[in-house]
Amino acid sequence: MPLPTDPKALELSQDLLKAFDDVNGGEHAGHRPAHAKGVMLEGVFQPAAEAATLTRAPHAQRETPITVRLSDFAGIPSIPDNADEASPRGCAIRFHLGEHVHTDIVAHSVDNFPTRTAEEFLEFLRAVAESDPSKPHPNAIERFLGAHSNALKFVQTPKPMPSSFAHESFFAVSAFKFTAANGTSQYGRYRILPDIGSSYLTAEAAKAKSPDFLFDEIRERIARSPIQYHIAVQLAERGDVTDDATVRWPEGRRHVKFGALVLRSVAAEDDLEKRRMILDPVPRVDGIEPSADPLFYPRADLYLLSGRRRRAADQQSAKAKAS
Repeated sequence: MPLPTDPKALELSQDLLKAFDDVNGGEHAGHRPAHAKGVMLEGVFQPAAEAATLTRAPHAQRETPITVRLSDFAGIPSIPDNADEASPRGCAIRFHLGEHVHTDIVAHSVDNFPTRTAEEFLEFLRAVAESDPSKPHPNAIERFLGAHSNALKFVQTPKPMPSSFAHESFFAVSAFKFTAANGTSQYGRYRILPDIGSSYLTAEAAKAKSPDFLFDEIRERIARSPIQYHIAVQLAERGDVTDDATVRWPEGRRHVKFGALVLRSVAAEDDLEKRRMILDPVPRVDGIEPSADPLFYPRADLYLLSGRRRRAADQQSAKAKAS
């Protein structure tokens, strides 16, 4: 996947990357600018029978190997799991469809997003970076939130601390267009839900946890037995907004079973292919398309730009060690 040739699109992705660096106190070489602290797990996706009625995509027809990355939010690799800045948690799924052929789902643990466009999100990040709580109010982020009600809603949405990644739910922020073999199409949003149910800590219990408790716990858990989630697709109805990630649909909308994630092991720490994985929010697979949500392609550009920067940092580190 090439970087955008449109100068404005390239400038936007570069500006977003710099804004993340500013929020994170600078670049953390070799790490993602968001969700830097993560663990990769391996397993299989087992499609539900209903998945084939929704989409003709290949992984809806057969069992497919997967890699799943669970993460804390911040772009700081040493962020404590129980820090406020570590939420929302992330869950990214790569479906390995063939040699160098894949499709991804990128989700986080809050069922909304602060802005409709990447340009607004850039303003949001810049306001966060510019704000100093010790300085006079209203500061930059307070002014931004005062003028953007959906961003305020996102900030105010409760983000409880899970007792385990295995007890957390995740939501893809944008809607997708699913097309079945018979040509019928529907819009829907992914929900990734833990088979063992949700479980959250009180603020007091969370503070008492160790800085790496989520990652330590998930490694211990998967060593004992597989971890399972199920994916559902919440379907839009006539009149539902499908091009705005800040707008959620009513809970009463129909859900279609898409399949099960069965995670069986932790990916090897020295697996460079996994470490250098560049995820893509655009599905790029027959039978699943992005909606008209304007976040899709700027996010893909940003992921590619930051992924190439990570790979360059890894190569420089390897050269330094070799010399």
